[in-house]
Parts: sequence; structure tokens; C-alpha cells
Amino acid sequence: MTVESLSVTPADLSRVLFDILGPLAEQRREGSSAEISESQVTLERPKNREHGDWASNIAMKLAKPLGANPRELASQIAEQLQSVDGIASVDVAGPGFINIRLDAAAAGQLAKTIVDAGEAYGRNDSLAGEVINLEFVSANPTGPLHIGHTRWAALGDSIRRVLAASGAEVASEFYINDAGNQMDTFGRSVLAAAKGEPTPEGGYPGAYIADLAAAVLEREPKLLELAEDDAVHTAREIAYELQLTEIKESLARFNVVFDVWFSERQLHAPDENGRSDIDVAVERLREQGHVFEQDDAIWVRTTEFGDDKDRVIRRGNGVYTYFAADAAYYLNKGDRGFTHKIYLLGADHHGYVHRLKALAGAAGDDPERDIEVLIGQLVSINGARLSKRAGNIIELNDLQAWLGTDALRYSLGRYPADSPLTLDPELLRKRTNDNPVFYVQYAHARTCSVSRNARDAGVDRDAFAPETLTHETEAALLGALQEFPRIVAQSAELREPHRVARYLEELAGLYHRWYDNCRIIPKGDDPIEDVHRTRLWVNDATRQVIANGLGLLGVSAPERM
Repeated sequence: MTVESLSVTPADLSRVLFDILGPLAEQRREGSSAEISESQVTLERPKNREHGDWASNIAMKLAKPLGANPRELASQIAEQLQSVDGIASVDVAGPGFINIRLDAAAAGQLAKTIVDAGEAYGRNDSLAGEVINLEFVSANPTGPLHIGHTRWAALGDSIRRVLAASGAEVASEFYINDAGNQMDTFGRSVLAAAKGEPTPEGGYPGAYIADLAAAVLEREPKLLELAEDDAVHTAREIAYELQLTEIKESLARFNVVFDVWFSERQLHAPDENGRSDIDVAVERLREQGHVFEQDDAIWVRTTEFGDDKDRVIRRGNGVYTYFAADAAYYLNKGDRGFTHKIYLLGADHHGYVHRLKALAGAAGDDPERDIEVLIGQLVSINGARLSKRAGNIIELNDLQAWLGTDALRYSLGRYPADSPLTLDPELLRKRTNDNPVFYVQYAHARTCSVSRNARDAGVDRDAFAPETLTHETEAALLGALQEFPRIVAQSAELREPHRVARYLEELAGLYHRWYDNCRIIPKGDDPIEDVHRTRLWVNDATRQVIANGLGLLGVSAPERM
């Protein structure tokens, strides 16, 4: 058989393995139930670098269905891999692990590949064809964003970035809860402040309400001359506009920009026939056969799809429930072409998981395929003070001013959503290697400094000789650089951008060790050789990968620190 010459990426190496496995499987297929797909052929970097650059357990995975001895199958695969260009050696270990070592030229070729690809390196098509609506934050427009919203903003935006980098067509969406009693309460609170009266019972406290009241009066000087209902309406609408603008500006400073701002009011607005989206949604659910009437109310039989109880969608008095708006909103997303919907909700919304999945089922979708509900856990920051404006929350604006966007974005992005989190502000403000965001950003700044100094010393990238990259730290660094596209794809598939952050920290450590051992600028009067020029390619490739990774987390990549 003929196998094409090996590229340097693990994806290409997987394809080579798959090409080898096909004929081997055909030889044994009679009487076996094995069906081999390329996705089964995975590679891992060995924890012990002495075992090689890549390892595969494919022989052990396929031995039983193929009716083969795993070590014998591994040996057959290894024998054919030995003849592939770019592979220096192949060993079979234990019960059937295949350890692969690339030659220096094949491994080093990656440096040029990365530099040539630039910002595109790491992007992949693992989610190509998926059309995703990603909803997160979705705070009430009745006050400033708080620390919980800060975590959901950082996490949601990073998920959006890795999804897009993996080929998905994704729209980030903020659902504005601008209908219902809370908006009237908001309007009454602002009007009371404008009148100099105490906050009404159940109203919104905090100095920000007084600030909004002053801004409303400046916009509408005759506010206090209006009839009470008109005054509440006017105060509510102007304050709502001002508060929503502040929310958008706070998020933009946090490097979070939404594609869609969806107003809940849109769902309640009647069309020319007097029917709202909610009215239509009830009828559509009825057509699916999951709506019934009981006790003068209209219900959706969500227990058929795993909910703990059926849900009232319209009460006996004719008033729609919040579930009705949820249903109309879900259907609206599908009508806009989103085949997959992801909701990122706060820790107090666990009850929504089964409810929303049941809603998807009642709407005729597959609850296991078409909807995901991710629950983020609480976050706290030691020593953070409650907002002077809001009084009872820790504001995003205050956190940004105190810790900075980069420290917040990175620190919130490097932990899984489902883990409770307490951040140490003293650590985040340190300019030491103990601070993860400083450690990674410093590595990027160092690559930039190395590149500047090299060019000042006459070292350029006019030559590229990857066969000269023979030091063990070069093999380790290049192996990590190879991993980046897989890390991005995995982060997207699992909705776990923290994997990018942890990868960057490992990469930074490998870069520092490489720099300490491999000179780019020759000593003293030693001549500039191709190995120095080639190492500059490795340096610049590392810079590109760190920058690309930080970009996926919404964090800057400084050139000087």
C-alpha cells in the first residue's frame, strides 16, 4: 500500500493511521463487527516525553472487534508507520500502545506553518454547518451588572469565540427582560427618587436610582407635572433606555459585544390581527398535541419530556405565565434559523434545565440535540466591596476599575462554569509568575522582545532549516504548538474555554524553558547560522499561538510589559 508523506499536524497523522487501518481491518473483517471511522483514530501527547511525540491506543480499541491480539495489531500498524516520511521511530509499548516520534524536520515544519497561518492557526471546521444561538447574561435592565453577570459575560463570550473558531455559525444574544411587573416597579422607584420620596415598598434601592432620576428629569423637565400613571410610564421608559445603554457600555469595555439584543416586549406586542407571538406559540404547541385545559387554565404536558410537573401557560384569568414567554422565545429562535440553542444561566436557575428541555420536546425538537442549558456557579472576590451606587451588589464597573478587564476575563475564563469560584484580588494584581494572566501575557511580551532584539542583532527569518531543531526543549515546545487546534476544537465541543487558558499556561512554561536552553542570538562574535534563523520562526510561532489563545478568552496580548 501507499501512504502519503506525513504532515506535521496530529490531524494529518490521524489520517495516516486511518489509511493504514483500513486495509488491515479489511483483512480481518470477515466474521467481525468492526466499523472504523476516522474520528476513532485519536492521538495524545505522552506525559513522558521520552515515549515520543504522539501516542495512540487505537490497536487496543479495535483489537476485540477485529478479533486480533492488540499487541500484534499494534506491531502491524507500527511496521507500516516506520516507512512514512517524517516519522523517526515507532515503538509498541505495554499491551499495545503505539508511540510515535517525528524527525526534527517534520516536527519543526510546524513553526513555519503557524507563522504563515497567522491568526487563522487554531481555527478548525469541527463544528462546520452548526447554526447556534448562544444566550447569556440576559440581566434585567433595572440596574447595573453585578459580579454574577461578570462571570456569565466572560464565560459566554469565550464560548462564543471558540464555537466560531471551530466553524460554527454562532450568534450571541442578550434577552432583555423588559416586560412584566419589575419594569413598573423600576419606574415607580425612579419616580419616587425624582420626587424626593422614599423607595416604594418592594422597589429598587441604591444611589443609581437617584442618578437615573436626575437624568430622567434632565431629559423630561415636566415629569413631575404629569398624571401619576403617565409619570411612572415616562420615568420607566427613559430610565430603561439609560440603564440599558450603561449595560451595553459596561459589556463593551469588558470586550463583550452581543450580536442580538432581543426585547421581551416583542413577544407581547400584537400584530395587525391582535395576536402576539405568545398567542401564536400556544397554538403551535397545541398543534403538536401537548396542550390541554384544566381548571380553566391552559397547560403544556411537559412531563412527557422529563419535566417534574406539567406547566401552566395561561392562567384561568387569561393572564399568560412566564413559561408562555419562554415558549414563544424558544420558538422565535427556531424561526430565525437557529437549529441549536444554548442557554447559559445562573446558579439559581437549576429548575430551568428540565423545563427548557421539556419545552423543546413539546415544540417538536429533540431535547437532547437541539438545546443545551449550562448552569454557571457563583463567584466571589475576596475583599470586594459592595457598590456605592447600588448598595447591595458588587458591580462589574467597579471590578473593572479595580482589577482590570484582562485579569477578570482571564481568571473567570480559566475555570469550568460548574465550579464555585473565589478569586484572590491581591494575586490578580501581582506582576509575578504566580499570577496566571501575568505569566501568560509576559510570555507573549517576551516573544515580542526576543523578536525585536533578534532583528536588531541581524537575525531574520530569511532561512528555515527545521532539521536543526534537535534540542529536547524544541521537541516539547513544538509538540505543544501542534496541540492548539485540537484544544480549540475540544473547548468548543465541550463548551469549556478554560481548556484554552490552562493550555496557554503550559505553553508559556515550555517556551520559557526553551528560551533558557536555545539561543536565537549567537554568543559574542559567533556567526549567525540557519539554526538561529529557524529558532526565530519558533519564537514567532509561539507568539502567534499565545496571541490567538488569549484572543479566544477576550484578553489582550501585550507586546511590552
